[in-house]
Amino acid sequence: MLPIIQILGLPFLACILMSSILGYLGTHVLKREVIFIDIALAQIAAVGSIIAHMAFKAHGDSTLAYVCSFGCVLLAAGFYAFVRTKVTQISLEAVIGISYVIAAATALFLVGVAPGGHMHIQHILSGSLLWTNWGQIIKSLVAFSAIGVCFFLIRKPIEEISNSYQKDTIKGLRVVVWDFVFYVLLGVVITLSVQIGGIVVVFAYLIIPATTSATLTSRLQLKMIIIWTTAILASLCGLLFAYYLDFSIGPAIAMFLGCELVLVSIVSHFGQKKLL
Repeated sequence: MLPIIQILGLPFLACILMSSILGYLGTHVLKREVIFIDIALAQIAAVGSIIAHMAFKAHGDSTLAYVCSFGCVLLAAGFYAFVRTKVTQISLEAVIGISYVIAAATALFLVGVAPGGHMHIQHILSGSLLWTNWGQIIKSLVAFSAIGVCFFLIRKPIEEISNSYQKDTIKGLRVVVWDFVFYVLLGVVITLSVQIGGIVVVFAYLIIPATTSATLTSRLQLKMIIIWTTAILASLCGLLFAYYLDFSIGPAIAMFLGCELVLVSIVSHFGQKKLL
């Protein structure tokens, strides 16, 4: 087997898995205009991981760390779902930004008192994409497949709420429940993805391909084709760029995703109209 395939094969599979589910979730995030939800949830999950390390000496990729991170994500999901219907003076995006700042400050404080805590922060930011193993691939495949099935089964209420999110035409307990479900599933995906790719890659996969597709079409089927195509192409280019030039993988992938968005935006600007 070629050395390049041995080194980049599993990271490329991880990129495909992450971008497949994050790209779809990104279409909902854009409709809801909660762009920084992934950074906030990732930071909140990081607080849970640091707490697990401090209280139980758990490593960042241990089951206990995942449980603590998911517990924090559950609390955040309930908070976001409830606040949107009860707090009308400020936008949900502002609430998300405030919660991110609080979570980041908490994480920095815990890092200061926890031995080796800075390693957890570094891991959350940069991930460990280059060191992806088969265990992580299989776990991610099972988890993302299950979440994908869940979204397929509940696609109608989720789509209905996302399409009218800013208009606020749908209200009541039903919206709170479905919002909670959406943020929980999103939180699970982000928690698992950040452990592999780090915040930069996760944010890039969540937002940039969805934005690229939105400039070209409004049809979900075409959006998903564009999202997956751009994500796979940028992942391949980013991995090769990092391999041959000894560059960080995460920033390289994000850079190529950004370049694709710029090129598509230019073409779309001089084009006649969006795709049907």
